Amino acid sequence: MDDSLHQAVTLLIAPGQVVEVRALTDQWIHSGYFDDHEELARQVAALDTDQSVEGIYVTLNEVNRALLSRRANRIKMRLGKKDATTSDADILRRRWFPIDIDPVRPSGVSSSDAEHELALTKAGAIAAWLKEMGFPDPVMADSGNGSHLLYRIDLPNDEMSSALVKRCLEVLDVMFSDRQVSVDTANFNAARIWKLYGTVSRKGDNTPDRPHRQSRVLSAPPAIETVGPDLLQHLAARLPAYPPESKEEKSGLVLSRWLSDHGIGVSSEKSYLGGTLYSLAECPFSSAHRDGAFAIQFPNGAIHAGCHHASCGGGQQRWQELRAKYEPGRAEQREQHERSWRRDRAVTRAEQEGRVAPPASSSPPPEHQVKAFEVLRNGDPLALMLAAFAQEHVGDEILARCMVLSMASQAVKNSDGLHVSVTGDSGKGKTHAFRKMLRQVPDRLKVKGTVSNKALYYMKDLAPRSVLMSDDTELSDSIQEILKSATSNFNEPITHTTVTKDLSCRVCRIPERCVWWIAKKEGTGDDQVMNRMLTCWIDESSDQDARVLAAKQVREMLDPDSFVEESDELRTCRAIWEVLHEQTIWVIIPYSKRIRFNAICNRRNPDMLYDLIKSHAALFFMQRQQKTSEDGTLCVYANEADFSAANDVFTLLNGTAGGQESKMTKKESDLLSLIHRADRSGLTSVSTELSKATTAGERITPGCWKSARPFHSRTGP
Repeated sequence: MDDSLHQAVTLLIAPGQVVEVRALTDQWIHSGYFDDHEELARQVAALDTDQSVEGIYVTLNEVNRALLSRRANRIKMRLGKKDATTSDADILRRRWFPIDIDPVRPSGVSSSDAEHELALTKAGAIAAWLKEMGFPDPVMADSGNGSHLLYRIDLPNDEMSSALVKRCLEVLDVMFSDRQVSVDTANFNAARIWKLYGTVSRKGDNTPDRPHRQSRVLSAPPAIETVGPDLLQHLAARLPAYPPESKEEKSGLVLSRWLSDHGIGVSSEKSYLGGTLYSLAECPFSSAHRDGAFAIQFPNGAIHAGCHHASCGGGQQRWQELRAKYEPGRAEQREQHERSWRRDRAVTRAEQEGRVAPPASSSPPPEHQVKAFEVLRNGDPLALMLAAFAQEHVGDEILARCMVLSMASQAVKNSDGLHVSVTGDSGKGKTHAFRKMLRQVPDRLKVKGTVSNKALYYMKDLAPRSVLMSDDTELSDSIQEILKSATSNFNEPITHTTVTKDLSCRVCRIPERCVWWIAKKEGTGDDQVMNRMLTCWIDESSDQDARVLAAKQVREMLDPDSFVEESDELRTCRAIWEVLHEQTIWVIIPYSKRIRFNAICNRRNPDMLYDLIKSHAALFFMQRQQKTSEDGTLCVYANEADFSAANDVFTLLNGTAGGQESKMTKKESDLLSLIHRADRSGLTSVSTELSKATTAGERITPGCWKSARPFHSRTGP
């Protein structure tokens, strides 16, 4: 037996699996069913010597065993009209995702050596691209005329699986097919037959220019990994499956003319969803590569542009970025138009409700928008935000992380929201930290300064996803009631019904998905409220006092010429939040069952950790595996980097930077530690500390000893 044939049978067919062998000639079909794979190989080897056989194929997917009785372990030559072959209904499960890459050539002939080599090269490029997406190494094969990639899958044989495989092949066709090589999109049906490697491909006559070749396996991983359905869905979502809503239709923009007018070369064009796809001669988004860029214009005029390289967006929409690059003036015009539109809409609302229209909001300049997208796609948005914060506030990094993740939670559809509470003595920088982080928030999404609880309900222009800051050092009962509602019903507005002077009812609302940052002094606040928030401590150490003083001394030495009101980093952060404000993301934590908690007595704390993971994933949504749900929701898969970042914050909040589990302030925690360490001779020092922190003493001494034990939260997948 030929070694390559034996290798192929072992790779493609599971032990005991029934498979159909089908050989094609100009006039006849020869076919048989086998569960004896040694006999299959022996009969195929003999049949392959027949020069009239153009190709020998097998069914890739799992066949109903009953079909063995049609032609059991034998090949019947010249099937008659009544002799059936395998249909899609005969397949039990899908086991392979097949990708056939063929050189473009006249029909009925073998490929030339140059054409053959082009197909092999293209297969390598496709495999490398899929690996960037997370696909494992495939079985790579030479079909005799082109190349094959085979990925192991495990899907039911149903309409959804068929549609998924078909869509994946269509995406690969769009991404990689050109005038010389094409990806066959017809290989999606479950009963598709596939070249049996180790046999000869004979198309046309065997000539020196276009020879017959033996098909063979080129490479296979030692252990073939299965590609999950989520990864296939991620591939299928790399390009729009239907035309998006169009603004270009009204403007009359013709993409082919626009590309030509701006000197953007087109290497090929093809039909796509009733529109036209243009493969660009060079990538306009990156100098790291030349190939991979494309632009699509749909029948409704809508345009989608991108690049298939993972480092360049992986097919994600980049049309506005491309247009801004070649029409820099238009980007500002577009921003002005959108600002005007928002302003007009707000004016109309104000007139309808009999109130004054809000001031117009400003959008970030185009250069900061471009930088924001670059950071979201390839950089570290969290590190940038922390660095921008550190330019204006010394220390308190964990508090800064909590505030960033709090804002990110507003973009997570399946989050209960993350709210932040920070405690510490007056003058230690709580409010200063909040105000410096608020500088990163777009103006329309924050309330400058503090407001009373009643004023919140009457602020008609308070937008959903706003950041609300409270510097109510005593946390009044009214504010605490609002906080309870906000933290319990994050995804719904908070309503308040009041009676006007004319004795009619008026319903006022605080919009949905607003997050709260609370600065309070030691020992104040309802435990129910604090139980629903990220509980941080401001750094009150003497080392921090020294660092703050040093920073103030440096700042006082600045002259007006060197003073910068807003750094580029700050403006880029603001542009990033503009992008995230437009997103509604459902975050999936695929490893959630593998997370272990050291203590679960407070049932809200696991929710806090999960929301921290989701918020971190939302910040990096352009760098995470994605899919689109049936209702159009963008779904993002959190990875272990998201867990690690969330766990670091969660652990510190239960240790040196906060009282997440115990709900103690820093002084209370220090006092409890002192009590634990003290013996009778040390009670004097305990009494001294109690006199310094009477509130802490009142909270601990009545019997909260056991309930205030520190919580340790090392978790791990």
